[in-house]
Amino acid sequence: MRLMKVDPRALKDNPDRLRQTKSTPQADALLLATIKAVGIVQPPVITPETDGGNGYVINAGHRRVKQAIAAGLDEIDVLVDEAANDNGAMRSMVTNIAFEPLNPVDQWRAIERLVALGWTEEAIAVALALPVRQIKKLRLLANVLPAMLDHMAKGDMPNEQQLRTIAAASLDEQREIWKAHKPKKGDPQVSWWSVANGLSKKRMYARDASFGDDLVQAYGIQWVEDLFAPADQDSRYTTDVDAFLGAQQEWMTANLPKRGIVTEANTWGQPTLPPKAERVHGKPGKSDRTAMYLDRDGKVQTVHFRMPEAKKAKDKMVDDGDDAIVAKPRPPVTRKGIEMIGDLRTDALHEALARAPIGDDTLMALLVLGLAGRNITIQSGASDDIYGFARMDRHAARLVGDDGKLLYDMETLRVAARSALIDVLSARQNRSASGIVARIAGDAIGADNFLPNMGTEDFLSCLSRQALEASCKDTPVLPRPRVKDTRAALVAHFAEERFVHPSALFAPDAAELAAWLSSNEPDDDQEVDESPDAGDGDPSEPDEGTFREAAE
Repeated sequence: MRLMKVDPRALKDNPDRLRQTKSTPQADALLLATIKAVGIVQPPVITPETDGGNGYVINAGHRRVKQAIAAGLDEIDVLVDEAANDNGAMRSMVTNIAFEPLNPVDQWRAIERLVALGWTEEAIAVALALPVRQIKKLRLLANVLPAMLDHMAKGDMPNEQQLRTIAAASLDEQREIWKAHKPKKGDPQVSWWSVANGLSKKRMYARDASFGDDLVQAYGIQWVEDLFAPADQDSRYTTDVDAFLGAQQEWMTANLPKRGIVTEANTWGQPTLPPKAERVHGKPGKSDRTAMYLDRDGKVQTVHFRMPEAKKAKDKMVDDGDDAIVAKPRPPVTRKGIEMIGDLRTDALHEALARAPIGDDTLMALLVLGLAGRNITIQSGASDDIYGFARMDRHAARLVGDDGKLLYDMETLRVAARSALIDVLSARQNRSASGIVARIAGDAIGADNFLPNMGTEDFLSCLSRQALEASCKDTPVLPRPRVKDTRAALVAHFAEERFVHPSALFAPDAAELAAWLSSNEPDDDQEVDESPDAGDGDPSEPDEGTFREAAE
């Protein structure tokens, strides 16, 4: 290394310099005033060009050179050094850190730069006196969307929790959420809470799992390490909530103690015990029973309870209900699967109402069924807003002329009736559900034929192991050791065929139908009298004059 004088204007900027973030105007003004008063105290470091030129490239001291030019200096002292193998990347980083802590964004980029030049994470950690885990964490943050990084470099930084959520998301997800929340001209601040909230996913942690590696492989669970968590705890997690809960449920069923039950948690997170059961908070007795359930975090919890003593009758003993309490396995279809079935049923029902051949008498019967639905106020299943009300007036307007009189032909009546039924009938699992009447209507018009292919990864992942293996029936697909492999084989098989899960069919369960019919049996004294001569013509083909006369 040697000292020499050069014209600062002849020096070239290093395009690969470490500190990319612009300095503040106040810092530049302070440096300019210092150079004018006492000159450059610490000479910049330059290296000869390596691409065939005969000039010099600034390796350290870009701001000093820039401000020396602004101060009008003709010559400055510089230190000439030989170019390093890594273009001075590590030396530049250490020097900048010694002068002033790097902007976090520049620090993330610098580590990525060193890795690209062949540095290992362990070597970087030793050189910077940082834990390897910290280097891994910074490397993860370097995968944040470049547009977000550029904005963070301006000083608008999210907190650590928000940064953790953003860094864990894919670039495509970040790009989509950034379009909605990037800063505007009038509001340069970013709502990082909204960004992180849009990218957050439910995490199920390995430390909360009771199952072992066998079920991890069977359900295809992939653990991801949370590099932001404390180093002394197991921070592995998965966002595949259905697979995690399915493995937990199967583990509970396999490890259930004698006379134990598997139950569910209620709205308050407490286990749902059998009727008349008394929870035991102390040490359980020999006659007490065990209930296992999953709490809100997916952890397996165990509680003990006891049933009331058997009541003595005159001639016999009343059973205390041992046989009535059995282990509750994982349902064949999860809640998400039930919701998907409801959506698929509704779409198929609406398509059938719009396109399937329907006789006029059936159409009028369907209208009665639709208006008898539980969702009548009316919330419409044809709208994404489950709290919105169907505007039934727009259907009635088809049947009214400009003079306010009823004026329509049979085709217009059919279109209005179909449109009204589409707004009324719904099988969605939310406030707009019509209940059993929607399923009776769908079965009556063959809406099963309009259900789409359900042999997809999205739906089949909602099935339990037993239900998934049952779906292999009547197919050449054989159940595999791993649930993931069985599901993949079914998806491949049904790629060219149509598969409809039996639980998605519209025909209602016989017991459910009987209960509905018995609870809604009409009273004899309220039945409408039907006159035998109410009409001699074909009720399906009334003429236009009939409707006009009725209206008048």
